[in-house]
Amino acid sequence: MPSPLLFTYTAYGIFFLTGLLTGVWKYYHIHSSKEAQAPVYVNIAHRTSLMYSFATLVLAKFVELSPYSEAVTFWSAAAPILFFALAISTYVIHGVLRDTDNQMKRPHKLGSFTLPNWVVIAFMSALIIAEIGGFAILFTGFLSTL
Repeated sequence: MPSPLLFTYTAYGIFFLTGLLTGVWKYYHIHSSKEAQAPVYVNIAHRTSLMYSFATLVLAKFVELSPYSEAVTFWSAAAPILFFALAISTYVIHGVLRDTDNQMKRPHKLGSFTLPNWVVIAFMSALIIAEIGGFAILFTGFLSTL
């Protein structure tokens, strides 16, 4: 298992670089569009990559302050980071495919496929549990040291 802090900083760097690269992608669309606008999910991929990069820095600080074992600390940080990555990936896919301007609108489209509603509900439920749960464990650990 990698060091929780090294893992978190690596994720931060990947998300930040993704934000910078999707910024170029966004600019390309703005520059080449008659309306001077990028597709909705290109914008979302750009903004969320940057947002999640800084959210990952917050996680990194709580990883540093964690009183828990390396395994508990790692998985508490890895759970939200995994879902940050999955969310960004989904936004990039929708940006490439230009298949929707609202991934929550039914029917749920992914390219030419229609996803069953339960898939989206299950994914969003897992995302909520992983992101809030992972951070809550790290934050609770920090609070226990005060």
